[in-house]
Amino acid sequence: MNLLAFLRENARWLALGGLLLFFGAVGQTYFIAMSVGDLRRELGWSHGAFSALYMAATLTSAFALPHLGGLLDRHPPRRVVAWVVAGLALFAALLAWSTHWAAVLLALVGLRLFGQGLMPQTAFHVLGRWFAAERGRAMSLATLGFNGGQALLPAAFVALAAVIGWRHTWLAVALLLLLAVWPLLTWLAGQERQPRAADVAAARRAAPDRTRAQALRTPLFWLALLGVLPPAFIAGLVFFHQAHLAEVRGWSLQTMAASLSVLAVVTVLSSLVAGPRIDRSSAAQWLPLYLLPLGAGCLVLGLVPQAWAVPVFMVLYGLTDGISLTLMGALWPELFGVRHVGAIRSVVVAVLVTASAAGPGLGGVLIDAGVPFPAVIAAMSGLCVAVSLVMPLAVRSARAQQASCRGSAAGPPQG
Repeated sequence: MNLLAFLRENARWLALGGLLLFFGAVGQTYFIAMSVGDLRRELGWSHGAFSALYMAATLTSAFALPHLGGLLDRHPPRRVVAWVVAGLALFAALLAWSTHWAAVLLALVGLRLFGQGLMPQTAFHVLGRWFAAERGRAMSLATLGFNGGQALLPAAFVALAAVIGWRHTWLAVALLLLLAVWPLLTWLAGQERQPRAADVAAARRAAPDRTRAQALRTPLFWLALLGVLPPAFIAGLVFFHQAHLAEVRGWSLQTMAASLSVLAVVTVLSSLVAGPRIDRSSAAQWLPLYLLPLGAGCLVLGLVPQAWAVPVFMVLYGLTDGISLTLMGALWPELFGVRHVGAIRSVVVAVLVTASAAGPGLGGVLIDAGVPFPAVIAAMSGLCVAVSLVMPLAVRSARAQQASCRGSAAGPPQG
């Protein structure tokens, strides 16, 4: 099916996934970071102390995710979407009104749980179940919403906060979610996509459905998880402390925020290229190479003091990010089936959220210890290379599993 026909036939469901990813930006580190300077000043905390608070909030949300991820397997999408969007609006309002560190902590837990965790997980879950034959294409198109949120929302927040203040801006975010986003997304989720003939045929060729417990007992799960881990860790490290990096380098915060648009454009292009290619090959085959651009970007951002290092980093990170977003939707159904993919992905997302918390936490500790932050960023290139060297093991394991499935499906030889 050509792209225009695919868009026309599936616009409703692609829009649902894209908007969930777009507004999930409210709980992402790069969006929350626009308020970090104001929050630290009001609380009177150091980089390390506030990073520890943020890490605690993120880890708490990560621990909650596996207990909630199974809801996606048991409840209709409309009910889950309504609950998740309402929860995100509630905690955005709480942050707007928070004046005590405990209230800030609770608000951050909710924003991370509903925004970073459940909004994208819901998007990937429904698309992964609804699409089989062209799952990669569906994921790559829906992730345009993530890229749009990344490009538009931080800059919009900075501009609006300059006029009405950061607290009133968070309140405006809450009202937008409750009054506009909630009714739109619950309406879009009210009609589920019925499988097409190609989806049914692809489902017959797919991996057998495994429960979460069965998936966790396979080395393949942990190898694949290691492969998707670095972008979350590095993005949390860089974007949470972007104000500090800008201060150290003598760059403006507006330069950092504006460069997110570069990241979004490149991520879009990378995702659109990767999606159809994943459909024609497999998601696992991309694991050994997709981290290398991010590693190169970390070297540039860490070693180059001029401001042009920021957009160059965003370009290189965007190449990795576009593939990473598509992998998050396509990899787990490919390896473990779709019946329990919500529960399986909830563990994945919990680990990724933990990694995104560890990045800011480690960065804050090292900054307080006097370690130059650009050197910390440059060192992340070694992480990308090391993980890439391990990933051929995951590819071989995935191929062995696929061959075993084909052999089982063929049955015993006939005499």
